[in-house]
Amino acid sequence: MSRTDERSSGPIPDPSRRPSAEPHGHGLRLCAWDPESDADVEAWFLGRADPDFQRWNTPTTLDGSLEGARESLRQRAESDAEGKTVSFRVADAQSGVTLGLVGLSGIDAFMRRAVVGYWVLPEARGRRVATRALDLAARWAFTGFGIHRLELDHVVGHAASCRIAELCGFPYEGTMRGAAFDEGRHDAFRDAHLHARLATDPALEGI
Repeated sequence: MSRTDERSSGPIPDPSRRPSAEPHGHGLRLCAWDPESDADVEAWFLGRADPDFQRWNTPTTLDGSLEGARESLRQRAESDAEGKTVSFRVADAQSGVTLGLVGLSGIDAFMRRAVVGYWVLPEARGRRVATRALDLAARWAFTGFGIHRLELDHVVGHAASCRIAELCGFPYEGTMRGAAFDEGRHDAFRDAHLHARLATDPALEGI
């Protein structure tokens, strides 16, 4: 349940709160990941092991195997339970097949700010899954979680992410120098573009 603070003009999100109903729309459903589900673990592994994902993202740890993926998914589930992150499995609304991930990190409950990220499995690309999932997650963050400012960043050169951000109402705000790990490295950095969307921005149509 949202709570209020005398220093804030509105409800402050409770990071430990999971939605009572799965956010859905645009032909998608945002579900919880289950580390004990073999299907969820396989999708998690395939998404993070995809060469295109690894080109633009450098996770703190690489899974290496299905067991490694299960462990990293368990760690994410623990992070969700502790209110540090919110992770959704993006599923086709009719079949339930996993299409990707969308989630929040860097949650600042007092400032009502968070960072949104996503990835899509290779076989689900070209179907506007990322665009639809991002918009769905943003709407939930604003109306169901109490976020005021939702940030999105991606490494410079990732043109597809720039397009998706703009389509979903996240205008470009600037370049953050050395804000992301270089590809496959934790000892070198690269620049990132910052986009953001506010709860008070006009509602989008036609996503």
